[in-house]
Amino acid sequence: MNVKEKIWNQLTADNVETLDDLAKLANYSLMNTLNCDPDAKANGADHEPRQVFTGHYVTVKPTPIDEPEYVAHSKNFFRELGFADSMANSTDFVRMFSGDMSNVPQPIHKVGWASGYALSIYGAEYVQQCPFQTGNGYGDGRAISVFEAVIKNQRWEMQLKGAGRTPYCRGADGRAVLRSSIREFLAQEHMHSLAVPTSRSLSLYVSKTEKVKRPWYSEGSRSIDPDMLILEPVAISTRVAPSFIRVGQLELFGRRARKNEHPKAMEELEKIVLHLIDREYSDVIDHNLTTAEKVVSLANQFRGRLTRLVANWVRVGFCQGNFNSDNCAAGGFTLDYGPFGFIDVFNPQYQSWTGGGQHYSFLNQPVAAQRNFDMFCAALQPLLASHQNYRQQLDEIQNGFSTVMQAHIEKMWAAKLGLETFDSALFNELETLMAQTPVDYTIFFRELSAVPDGISPLKKSFYRDLGEEIEQRWSHWLAAWKSQVGSNTTPQSRDELSSQMKLINPKYSLREWFVVPAYQQASKGNYALVRELQEVMTQPYAEQSKDVEEKYYRLKPTSFFALGGLSHYSCSS
Repeated sequence: MNVKEKIWNQLTADNVETLDDLAKLANYSLMNTLNCDPDAKANGADHEPRQVFTGHYVTVKPTPIDEPEYVAHSKNFFRELGFADSMANSTDFVRMFSGDMSNVPQPIHKVGWASGYALSIYGAEYVQQCPFQTGNGYGDGRAISVFEAVIKNQRWEMQLKGAGRTPYCRGADGRAVLRSSIREFLAQEHMHSLAVPTSRSLSLYVSKTEKVKRPWYSEGSRSIDPDMLILEPVAISTRVAPSFIRVGQLELFGRRARKNEHPKAMEELEKIVLHLIDREYSDVIDHNLTTAEKVVSLANQFRGRLTRLVANWVRVGFCQGNFNSDNCAAGGFTLDYGPFGFIDVFNPQYQSWTGGGQHYSFLNQPVAAQRNFDMFCAALQPLLASHQNYRQQLDEIQNGFSTVMQAHIEKMWAAKLGLETFDSALFNELETLMAQTPVDYTIFFRELSAVPDGISPLKKSFYRDLGEEIEQRWSHWLAAWKSQVGSNTTPQSRDELSSQMKLINPKYSLREWFVVPAYQQASKGNYALVRELQEVMTQPYAEQSKDVEEKYYRLKPTSFFALGGLSHYSCSS
């Protein structure tokens, strides 16, 4: 960004009150620097499934929802961006961010764009699930980016989820339902408030008239799979990130370069990698380096971000659920909120999505991340084919992933326990006790953060009464833990230690059984509970009111266990 752009942003970004104000900040780096699919239509009328053989993006015109109604917007993110809250309800803003680009002010484009990517599941490449069995049909099937801007010296891309079909829709309807849109809207802002890198929520609108059929669970169902079809209101949420480049995108272009699938394959791989660096890593990778040097630096930087991210997921009890390479942001933040879940009862194999399997379970996320990093490195390798020295450096970075990951995981556990260094024996016994008792993950660590004298306060997190033997083991463990925190080299009072631990261990977690009644009420036009959850879950570390504590700081009711759509689900659309 040049000096003129910086000055303009400083003058305008704090006073964005209308869509016209926002339009002045437009800066389409992706569309201006990367290759458009040569078969794309300039007017964006490209809504049928087809193969996309080349190019980084396809121009697509969003399909607006009928009669959009305001549900919520992120007041915190609006404030960070310098947006007036009133804009979220303004006619032209609602029109654009519910998919109608026909009357947007210049220089906002009247078409958006969708991108293709490859699919890897746990490090194995898949092409046969593509309708054409070539891998050229995967991509943003219902996510359409519509705006890119530099705001307060930060580049942001705004993407509509549920904005209709794209060439990558694979025959689906391109819509998102209100249920899944509320889940994602709340989760993104909750994760940001937990200090976990994530895409952000901007706005959420629902159609007052348009509905689609989705498989879902009947009331009280304990079925693993949905047992009925229901009509659900369609919605469009806007998610925002510095970019939406995924590991799967690099993988697609890496595969094409490796197989020399078309004359521009290597050029397109290099372009997407350099674009990623410009978008996500320009502050840490010198632009004067050669491409080979940049590639090695990128791998090193991404490894650091990805390992820290996954350690943070475990810290706050988040399970991504479907951590394929196409759901792994190359910028190192949480991207996809489809079949995610926040853990209630501690279980290393926790996985709320019935299609996720143990390989994407809670404490296997570090290994799943390594599989994605392997695919990331494989995608970069063609750019280093004639640079043996840099190829060796890339291999060393890749081979060191597990060591770096383990270091971040141990540092995280030490921080949750208020320790200066990780104690494997102490942690292993705790993990065994948590699983055997069992305990509520969030409540346990929050109660431990009060540095209790005995185990009585911890029992608030226990899902059943203790037998004498296990109670004695808990007492011994607590005594051993207190001995450890008391022997830290830096003297700390109990209050100081407690304050420190409470900054690591949140009090409030976005549990599915909180979200279900919110989206059920919202489907009937009542958004009060959605907005209440938004308020509570954007202050997850705070000691909130007594009413909030009684409502949201408690064990999962036993009657909710094993309920379809609440304890598990097989779709998230």
